[in-house]
Order: sequence, then C-alpha cells, then structure tokens
Amino acid sequence: MGEWVEIKVPDGSFRAYVARPAGAPKAAVVAIQEIFGVNAVMRGKADWLANEGFLAIAPDLFWRQEPGVDITDQSEAEWKRAFALMQGFDGAKGIEDVQATITHARGMVGGGKVGAIGYCLGGFLAYLTACHTDADASVGYYGVSIDTRLADAANLKTPLMLHIAGKDQFVKPDAQQRIKDGLKDKPSVVIHDYPEQDHAFTRPGGQHYDAAAAQLADGRTIAFLKAHLG
Repeated sequence: MGEWVEIKVPDGSFRAYVARPAGAPKAAVVAIQEIFGVNAVMRGKADWLANEGFLAIAPDLFWRQEPGVDITDQSEAEWKRAFALMQGFDGAKGIEDVQATITHARGMVGGGKVGAIGYCLGGFLAYLTACHTDADASVGYYGVSIDTRLADAANLKTPLMLHIAGKDQFVKPDAQQRIKDGLKDKPSVVIHDYPEQDHAFTRPGGQHYDAAAAQLADGRTIAFLKAHLG
C-alpha cells in the first residue's frame, strides 16, 4: 500500500514511508515512530490513517544514527538496541525533522492541513510537535518524559490530544499527575485516561496490546483529527 519518499534537510536527507488513501486526501498526518524505527507496526499505523482518508507519512527519525531501523519488540536484543537508539537520539534535531516532514506533507496535499500522531518516543515528540511546529493538530499515545518538558506548553496554540495508560511502566502515576496538572489550564488540550492499561496498549502484537482499549483510543483519535483537519 505504501511507498517511500526522500525528504531533504540542511544536513542531509532521510526517507519517509507514505500511505495514500483511496481517494484524494483532504489532509495529511505525520506518524511519529516508537523506538523501533519505521517498522511494520508503524507502517501499519500509516496504512490505518490512509484507510481513514488521510495521506499518512512516517519519517525515519533515527537516520542520523542508523538509516532504515526496522526492528520489533519481540526479543531482548531488539529491546536493548531500541533503548540504545533512543538514548542516542537528538530530540531537537528530531523535531526539526518532524517539521520538515510536515512541510513536505503539506505540499503533498496542496497546502492543506497537516496533523501529527506519535507513540511512545513518538508520543513525546507529538507533544513537542504541538509546541514547536506548525502542525494543525497533534495526538500523543503514552508519551514518555512529557512531564519533564511542561514549560514548552507555553507555546501550545493548536489542539493536542494525549492518551495516558494508567499502569504505564515508563510513565509512573506521579508523572501522569504532573502532566495533567501542567496542562489543565490549556483549553486546546484533551487528555484521555486508560486506568487499566500499560504502555503500548495499542501496539499490535505487543505484550500489553488491548484490542478494546486500542479501538476506543483510535476512535477518539480519528474523530479528533477529522474535527481539526477536515
């Protein structure tokens, strides 16, 4: 269903996976990766967004360390590699790459609206995307470390939806509460709680995947994106 495009930035270029809807897209959505690269799960998320009528584009944000990372969550060795990539990741450069992807995607939909959606590391980047790019709306699933960057919310001007897993092993209850307290005065922010879910509850094939909770969260996401992107 998808294809790959090349996106140029001042210090090089990177690939991004593109999934197109059956008809002409009204808007685009940037799908921001987990720590496993633009793997089958992320390409599947892009395909899902395309099935909902959006042009979806998933940039390879690990390209400065290792282009084309495509690993799973199914072995200890892959987890170690994924964590090493995350630790070596330059978040500021990552947001620059997200902005470059947004700009590229906007050109692909004739200057139309572009949203962003991210998971895990990408959930954190989706929050920063809402704060520091010209995305029209953003959605973050179980974003890690958002509580450490709440000051960035002073720049929030566009709609943001966050999905928080109550039993998230990487985002403890105190961090979850800091996020809610830090964003409670932001009318453009919508937060949904999933009290019984753990991290990555919408990752197909993952240890904590929950079909019912994933369906609920994804339904909220599509309604949100369609409301704000058209």
